[in-house]
Amino acid sequence: MGEVSRETKKLYTAILKLKSLQEAEKFFRDLLTLPEIGEFSKRFQIAKLLWQNAGSYETIAKKLKVSTTTVTRVAHWLNHGRGGYRLILERLFGAQK
Repeated sequence: MGEVSRETKKLYTAILKLKSLQEAEKFFRDLLTLPEIGEFSKRFQIAKLLWQNAGSYETIAKKLKVSTTTVTRVAHWLNHGRGGYRLILERLFGAQK
């Protein structure tokens, strides 16, 4: 994996400065378009459903109106990524079922 740029590190640092849900909503709405926010939200929902073993890839795809390719991609990063999905899912929902 490549080195994270200085600009990207500044963005991550800025995100860490957010102190409330309302601040996060304001910041991400200014940073991203509504379709981008929707796409990120769906990816996170996919990861949560996979984490909870809430159905097959096809079932999850139909439920969230995404392609099975998208579900497969999220599953790959959930299981073989850098641990970001797992980290936040454990913090929000506890140990994997």
